[in-house]
Amino acid sequence: MSGAPRADPSATPHSPATGQVTTASESTPFVEILRSDWARLAPTTSSPLTDAEIVQLRGIGDRLDMGEVAEVYLPLSRLLSLYVANAKKLHDDTTAFLGGSTARTPFVIGVAGSVAVGKSTVARLLRELMARWPDTPRVELVTTDGFLYPNAELERRGIMARKGFPESYDRRALLRFITEVKSGRSEVRTPVYSHMKYDIVEDAHVVVRRPDVLIVEGLNVLQPAPNGRSLAVSDLFDFSIYVDARTSDIAQWYEDRFMQLQQGAFANPNSYFNVFTDLTAEEARKRARLYWTEINEPNLVDNIRPTKARAKLVLRKDSNHSVSSVLLRKV
Repeated sequence: MSGAPRADPSATPHSPATGQVTTASESTPFVEILRSDWARLAPTTSSPLTDAEIVQLRGIGDRLDMGEVAEVYLPLSRLLSLYVANAKKLHDDTTAFLGGSTARTPFVIGVAGSVAVGKSTVARLLRELMARWPDTPRVELVTTDGFLYPNAELERRGIMARKGFPESYDRRALLRFITEVKSGRSEVRTPVYSHMKYDIVEDAHVVVRRPDVLIVEGLNVLQPAPNGRSLAVSDLFDFSIYVDARTSDIAQWYEDRFMQLQQGAFANPNSYFNVFTDLTAEEARKRARLYWTEINEPNLVDNIRPTKARAKLVLRKDSNHSVSSVLLRKV
């Protein structure tokens, strides 16, 4: 289990004496950069976000602060802006080579990781930071929750208890959505999911109108193509990020988040989880552990974590939710 000290084949050792990235084997496609060295790559400009904005962006249980933004996410947003600029140049050069004239299509970024690991906060933060760069003023964010089958369909298929597993998503619809965005359509609609209702909102849509950057966040966005299909959603990403942490840490974060929700959002009478508000603290923790061990951990181990090596960049978190190192795929 990954709750033990990690020996990750995608990681590379770091030389404490020189502060330079080193590689023990040429077989790894990644280089690992420690937090202290990654922070030195930050732009010289100060963070464009205020403390109040950061509080609004972070998820329940996250400890995101101005230091984390400056040392981790500003350099990441700068790196992504370079990838976007190079993609635009490649498009222009290719168009000139072919002697045609075609409009550039959105740059698509996938953000993957376990439930409770903080990937939603990462996606929201990157949306705000990238919108501050001059080449990418229009940044949209879509979560794959909107592509979950409605609860009635999950019940019909007998997989309600596997909500969040790959088979619980309408993967054809998600692939069609990304394909239409990448094809340059002027307007593409995506379904809306309500965490309050724990279900798809009927007749509600989010409209994506040719952004400079589209961020797609979800548990399984880096999954390979299902058997019998030639194309996966991740094949259409221009860049992909995996948010990583020890299993034992994620389990604790999930439990802590459940407890906070039980004392807060679950109390709303319209919440699907309102039935949990009368549980004692001990009963609530027991229920959270049950959901983790029977649903979320198996999904992480069997489906989500195996896709980590498919990412172009891995954010590795410590038990305090801060990023300790960055693994970047070699170019």
